[in-house]
Formats: sequence, C-alpha cells, structure tokens
Amino acid sequence: MSDSVKITVRPNGSLRVEGPIVLCDAEGREWDLAGKSTISLCRCGQSANRPFCDGSHKQAGFQCAASPVPLPEASVPPPSVS
Repeated sequence: MSDSVKITVRPNGSLRVEGPIVLCDAEGREWDLAGKSTISLCRCGQSANRPFCDGSHKQAGFQCAASPVPLPEASVPPPSVS
C-alpha cells in the first residue's frame, strides 16, 4: 500500500480522496472515518453531510470542470540587508 494520498477533482462533483487519510476540523479534532481509505469531500457547499459529499451537487446544478493549470510562482522577498 502506498503512503501517498491521491486527490481527484471530479468534473462538476466532489473531491475524491484516496490513501491514508486523517481528516481534522479547524480545532484539530479528527473525524472518525471508520477505517475508510477513500472518501469524497463536498465542493459545491450543498451537502447535508459536509464536509462529505452526499450527491447534492447534481440537484444543485454545480458546474466546475477543473483542469490542471500552472500555479503562480511564489514571490520570494529579496534578502534583507543588515
């Protein structure tokens, strides 16, 4: 089994996460994933079971066909002169 996590952006749908997963809220509390190694996370904001996808994106007509694009380069500040 691989130690890496794979995240698939599904067209007009969820984020599918596969691999060794630890999902935490903003305070660091972990969700009990019941040993699951694959979950789908909501992207549309309509799920009644957020952060998990429940298929509500279909009824909501969520549209977002994401494709990979280069990320902007991070701007690195020049070294400070002391």
